[in-house]
Parts: sequence; structure tokens; C-alpha cells
Amino acid sequence: MIEFDRVTYTYPYRPTPSVVDVSFRVRPGELKVLTGPSGCGKTTMLRLANGLAPHYWKGKLEGDVRVAGISNLTRPASAVARDAGTLFQDPEEQFFALTVGDELAFAPSWAGVPAEEIRRRVRDAALRLGIADLLEQPIGALSEGEKQAVGMASLLAQGVEAFILDEPSANLDPEATAAFGRLLGELKRAGAAILVVDHRLYWLRDLADEVLVVHAGRIVERGPFAMLDEPGFPERWGLRSARVADRRTRGNAAYDASADPVPLLEVERLCAGKSLRGASDDGSASARKEKPALVHNLSFKAGEAVTALIGRNGSGKTTVARALCGLESASGTIRVRGVEVEGEKLLERTGLVLQNADHQLQMRTVFDEVRSVVAAVTPPDRRSFFGSEHTEETERRIAARASELLEELSLGHLAERHPQSLSGGEKQRLVVACALARDPDVLILDEPTSGLDGANMLRIARLLKSAAASGKAVLLVTNDLELLEHAADAVVRIPELRPHV
Repeated sequence: MIEFDRVTYTYPYRPTPSVVDVSFRVRPGELKVLTGPSGCGKTTMLRLANGLAPHYWKGKLEGDVRVAGISNLTRPASAVARDAGTLFQDPEEQFFALTVGDELAFAPSWAGVPAEEIRRRVRDAALRLGIADLLEQPIGALSEGEKQAVGMASLLAQGVEAFILDEPSANLDPEATAAFGRLLGELKRAGAAILVVDHRLYWLRDLADEVLVVHAGRIVERGPFAMLDEPGFPERWGLRSARVADRRTRGNAAYDASADPVPLLEVERLCAGKSLRGASDDGSASARKEKPALVHNLSFKAGEAVTALIGRNGSGKTTVARALCGLESASGTIRVRGVEVEGEKLLERTGLVLQNADHQLQMRTVFDEVRSVVAAVTPPDRRSFFGSEHTEETERRIAARASELLEELSLGHLAERHPQSLSGGEKQRLVVACALARDPDVLILDEPTSGLDGANMLRIARLLKSAAASGKAVLLVTNDLELLEHAADAVVRIPELRPHV
């Protein structure tokens, strides 16, 4: 169904190829995994598989990529998509409709599928992904994990025979990840060909027929999943662990009242977020009713440590993160170093790394992205008729600090690149650098390792530990079991108000 035959590909205006002499095939009933460090060429291979490269991305392609036995060069990407559906790393990139139900119906509608068949496909796909109660929801109101489920459900509704999945577990909680794995097993047994790019590997142990390790655009290792269990193998190539422990039962031991009677961060009876889930009081499935709050009466304390906020997809973790920064309407009390803070003042005391890094990138170069934040928090040396100014010496210190942060996160070599040209993992590290540049009392990170390889996940874990040791309360919104194991001192679970389907 998917075949790469000695493929080399170079993007426009790039001096060297991003993919070099790659050959592999995925037959019906097979699942193959591409993994490797961030920026190694995995996403480019997916673009080649679905025809976006070179049809959309242009560039030079040598060799051939075939889907369903047909060369991608002989037909447009839209025709390739009828055989092989793609779930993008950021599912927002593939949505066309405003509500979940309309999104699932969109592609089959344009393909001329009869209305009754469309309704059946939408219903079946929603049930298989556990989102049947979200069909009338606006897509913009969903969590990132729920959006990922909608993206996969839309592929099922299309009825494709091959699936190309880019980081499909990145935004899913552990239970949803296990359920997604069971779904892929069902699709395999039904004859689907599945190509998965992912940094998280443990959930693919019983699914993968072959693992392909990519480095600098080449396949450097290939073999069964058991290859990943060899001592030193993941570390050699910067991969995630093949086995992961579940540490979510760890209690809230990060705050010790006897050692520090005034917690760095104290949250009391926080209520935030509007929930549109559920039927109306009369039981009607069509008349949806707004609920008062997605997060209800949440209370916890955090000291100079890394405290993880965990919970199921859609339970309100991101809503809590936004409320603590003053970006979400909320009731309750938030204290920072014993002083009640609210509204815009929260932005001055907190730093937030959003789950979708694109929402925080706005400058022309990677260096300017970090430098602008450092400059914004550096008091001006003088004031003139034209506004606040820095001396040349202060500008040098600002530039040096920005460069230091980029080097800490292995981004120094990308300083002159445009932020939107980076890989997903590189963007994630860039917004972390910007958050650290603010030097806040409370540092909040929403899934900071969702697109990161093993080496960079450990680097982020060390940075979080270092930030806590320097006197910050670090709040970590995450479903990443590996990051919990390496970074979290405590766990606060956000209760789920909506029963999972």
C-alpha cells in the first residue's frame, strides 16, 4: 500500500537533502514505525507518503513513492488521500468544519457518499474513538487530545485503506493511548496498512511489525520492536524508552507546610471553563446545555518543586493552566508567595508554554523570538522623546542571554531560521526558552514534551528541575508518563466531570 523506492528529497532553497536513499514498504495488515530525534526527517517522509511533497512543498524528488501501487508523481495529493489518510501532528491543520459532526461528514460528503451512508460512517467512527457525545461540539472548544481523536475519526469516516499518522499519541492521556492502540490493532486485522511516526514508543510494543530508526534523513537501524530493548540502543539514537512505568499515583509531596508555611502558589476552590458537554435536563440528545464549569472547586498548593497536573483528555488541564495566568475567566482564590493575585497581574507573575507552540511564535527568526522576550523583561536604561531605550551594553547582555537560552535547549544552530520552518519538537523547545526568559515566579508548561524525542525530553526534565531549584513553582500539565517519571515531584489529579465513553 505504501512503498518508498530509493527516495531522496530536497526542499526548495535547501543545500542538502532532508531524506536520503530511503526504501521501505508497508503492506496491507502491517504497521511500521518511523522514529528518531526531532528534525531528523520523519515528518518529511510522511509528506512524501501522502503526496504533499513535492506537490505542495515543491523541491526535488529522486526515486519513487507509490501508494496503492500508483506513483504519487502521477496524481495530485487529493487523489493520494482517497487511498491513504493522514493524521497530522497538529490536527487543527486538517479541519474544515466548525463542529465535530460536520468535520467527520465533510470528506465523504465531497466524495459523493449518500447521506444515509454518511450518517452511519459518522456514528460508527465517533463511537470507535469515544467521541459520540461531542458530535455537536464546536471543534475550537475541544482539548488537544479530543481534537486528535476527531482527526482520526474523520479518516475512519472517509473509509481509507492506509493510515499515515504523525505523532498520534502526543496529545493523548495514557488510557486514550491504550484505546487508540487497540483501534490500530483492529484496523491491522481488517487489512489496513499503517505508517506511524512517533517519539513515544512503549504503546506500540504489540503493534509494530517493524521499527525504522531515522537519523539525518537516513534509515540507520531497522528491525523488530524488541530491538529497542537492547541495552543502550535508545540512548545511542536519542529515542524514548521502550518500557515506561506509570507514576501517576504519586501523592502531593512537593509542598511541605512544616518547612515553608507560605506556599509559593496556593489555589483555593478554583472554578473555570465553560463545559458544553452533556444533554439538556429533558434528556434530549439534540438540545445541548451549557454546564457552569469544566473545572470545579480545585484546590492545591505548590512549593519550589515540579508539580504535575494530570487528568483525562477534556478534564480541564489546559483550562487550569490558562486560569492561573489570567487568560481564562475563573472564580476562587490564587495566591503567589502569600499574596492574592488576579486578572492581568497574574501575567506578571507567571509564564505559560502553550500546548500548540505555533500560537506563541511571531518573530522572523528563532533568535529574535527569544531576544524579544528577554528585552521585554529587562528594565530600560533610559527614557527619551522616542520612548524607553537600552544602552549598547545592555543590548549585548540581552543578546547574550538569548543565545545562552538557545544553547541550553540545543537551538543555537537554528538561531537565524524562521520559527515556522522548525520541526514540531524544535518549536516546542523554542517556546520553553521564551518562557524561561521571563523568569516568572510560577512557570506553567502545557504538554511541553508532546513532540520531543528522548534526549530532548530529558533535557526539558532537567531544565524543569533546575527552574524549581532556583525558586520557582513549576506546574507541568502533562500526559507524558516518561516526563512524569523523570521530572515530577508531586501529582495533582484534576477530576473528570464528563464520564468517558
